[in-house]
Amino acid sequence: MASSHAVPKSRWIAIVAVVVLVVVAGGGWYLFGHNLSKAPAAAAPPPPAPAVGVRLAAMKGVSESFEFVGRIKALEKVEVRARVEGFLEKVLFREGQDVKTGELLYQIEKVQFQAALDQAKANLAVAEAALTNAKLEYDRSLELVKRNFSPQSQVDANKAALDTATGRVMQAKAALTQAQVNLDYTDIRAPIDGRIGRTAYTVGNLVNPASGVLATIVSQDPIYVLFPVSVRDLEAIREARRTEDGGMAKIDIRVRLPGGQEYAQRGVWNLTDPQVDPQTDTLIMRATMPNPDRTLTDGQFVTAIIRERQEAPRLVVPQSAVQVDQSGYYVLVVNDQHKVEQRRVQTGPQRGTDVVVTSGVKEGEKVIVDGIQKVRPGQVVQETVLPATSNG
Repeated sequence: MASSHAVPKSRWIAIVAVVVLVVVAGGGWYLFGHNLSKAPAAAAPPPPAPAVGVRLAAMKGVSESFEFVGRIKALEKVEVRARVEGFLEKVLFREGQDVKTGELLYQIEKVQFQAALDQAKANLAVAEAALTNAKLEYDRSLELVKRNFSPQSQVDANKAALDTATGRVMQAKAALTQAQVNLDYTDIRAPIDGRIGRTAYTVGNLVNPASGVLATIVSQDPIYVLFPVSVRDLEAIREARRTEDGGMAKIDIRVRLPGGQEYAQRGVWNLTDPQVDPQTDTLIMRATMPNPDRTLTDGQFVTAIIRERQEAPRLVVPQSAVQVDQSGYYVLVVNDQHKVEQRRVQTGPQRGTDVVVTSGVKEGEKVIVDGIQKVRPGQVVQETVLPATSNG
């Protein structure tokens, strides 16, 4: 007999079905979530090509030029000194002013030198009087000896006295000349045209030849620029100047000031030193520069530029495109596939913001001037051609 607590068969079947459904559902969710976690992430889009600014390598009229470190030197420089001893009575110039040849600069007290001159004049007068008397005595004795009224010994004695008096007159004249010169030396005048510097002594000081330099005068216009040139560079300059007909092209000497600006005036070459310094294998070249505005100063360091007067077409690129590393100069070029190429270049003279390149780049090629630090050789870029700038 069946128990009253027995579970009907149909209920057991329902329970088992629910359990199976829960297990299957849970396993499915686990598998679905597991598969989701293992799914690969979507690939990120590639970054855009970097943008750069380029300029075209172009032909421009450029004069061949060579640059050297130069130094400005005055044509004349004089150290003013005292030539006699005395107290300064006047200083007649303003420090730093331009002076002319013969202009009075200093005045030393004159009293003692004027007295010495007056004494020398008096001594000369006495000597000349003695000479006159000696000559009369000699002439008288010479006449008497002709008549046998005087011995020859007296003539000889008078002749000696005459010669002595003549010598004393000569001594007195020399002393007078020296006294006059010493008096003139109390006026110290400018020996050259130029600009005078500071005075080492002021009014009331005792000066003499041992006092040293009182002031220095330096000529101003024109002025020299001197620069050492190696023998190799000198040959290159001569080769660059040689024309097709065998002559030599004319050159200008220019100067670039320490601030980078080019001096407006042109110089004229006037000397190449005939001797080479064996220690440096260089020789000195010199040019004369106009200096009307006193821009150039004696002793100043500048860049001396030797430049042909005639311009010729040469390939140039902006200076901002030229880079340098341990192997030398190079530029970055964008090719027809918009890829960056590194080109080793040989550079020549500068022309304003451009520089001549003699190898490594062709006319019309695009050299990078903006964004150089963002790219590398082989990289694809988006280039923008920038307008050319004018050069002086």
